[in-house]
Amino acid sequence: MSELINNSDQRKQILKGLLLKIHQGIEPETVKAELVEVLKQVPYGEVVEVEQQLIQEGLPAEEIQKFCDVHSLVLDGSIDHSGAAAIPPGHPVDTFIQENRELLKVVDQAAEWLDQLKKLTVNDDLEPVVLKLLSAFNSLLDVDKHYQRKEYLLFPFLEKAGITGPPTVMWGKHDEIRTQIKGCIEILRSSGLSAEEILSVSDILFNPVLAGVEDMISKEEEILFPMSMDKLTDENWWDIYQQTLTIGFCLYDPQIEWKPEGLEEKPDDGSQVHGNSIQLPSGNFTAAELMAVLNTLPVDLTFVDKNDKVKYFSQGSHRIFTRSRSIINRDVRLCHPPASVHIVEKIIDDFKSGKASHAPFWIQMQGKFIYIEYYALRDEQGEYLGTLEVSQDLTEYRKLEGEQRIVSYK
Repeated sequence: MSELINNSDQRKQILKGLLLKIHQGIEPETVKAELVEVLKQVPYGEVVEVEQQLIQEGLPAEEIQKFCDVHSLVLDGSIDHSGAAAIPPGHPVDTFIQENRELLKVVDQAAEWLDQLKKLTVNDDLEPVVLKLLSAFNSLLDVDKHYQRKEYLLFPFLEKAGITGPPTVMWGKHDEIRTQIKGCIEILRSSGLSAEEILSVSDILFNPVLAGVEDMISKEEEILFPMSMDKLTDENWWDIYQQTLTIGFCLYDPQIEWKPEGLEEKPDDGSQVHGNSIQLPSGNFTAAELMAVLNTLPVDLTFVDKNDKVKYFSQGSHRIFTRSRSIINRDVRLCHPPASVHIVEKIIDDFKSGKASHAPFWIQMQGKFIYIEYYALRDEQGEYLGTLEVSQDLTEYRKLEGEQRIVSYK
């Protein structure tokens, strides 16, 4: 038997035969026991190659997707990572893995709130638990950015390396998970549901989607990421790294910058950028100058585009409301507590329709007077471009009296 274990082609044939047994209806636990007995462990690259072979030999990708979770169950604990490359801090794969840690925290929170729901009595208030569950699934929807970075940045490089089957299967699972999460949110937003009604769909929707997110994390870290580290060059990863912010991060804001040695940033070739200068109708800035201006203004700025995605926030030292880059490209509705989403939606709808262009608010917060304004941004033809949120602490300004006409530094 040892000659089979040490022969890659023989090993892959055995693994392929075992996976086909699952598609033929053999119990997964029986297949897993046979796998452990015959092969003990399988190098992660061979798992991908076998899946690719199955597709090339005519097994539909949809069929593999259908049994994808069962494959993971059978392979759990049987994948050898001993030859995997090290992952530098700040590397795109490191960011993926850190995002997975945050996703698992949310999965645990959601599971905990589902358990709390089971313990409620008829006289207990259901709404607080439902709102917390809704908040958890809203956070889980942020996984869309994690998946998009795989689909649009990572998968193209794998396909160029001849690895087409597994990305296709994984993309299908992404779509399935995204749809399930949206279904969970839709149910939790429904009014008048009892705890029993919500729990009645737990086994067919809530629990499967939580398990699906966990299982995808396992697939990534057990197979996809080690294989990608082997197949992609530093130049490939640098390309991915530089495009990451166009999609955004998932529940995590990287604190470490990564750059491979010997590679330079690609210049932005946008029509309003010339060299290091950003040309505007009334003047120009370098990128460094523009960033300094925006971060020095004594206000918090957050820009939401016409598709309701958060695209930018200022990073001044005086920030009032905490922001992290994990909100970039996230739907603005998901960045607010569920109880206030209806206010956000009204402002956006009124701005888009032209009914309004300015919405002011002011609040007392920790002894400070905070003034918050929302502005509709429009182009020269009046077309809606997005919304700008401007927040500032007016506490000290409200105390001003008389005049100050001489220089006085604080």
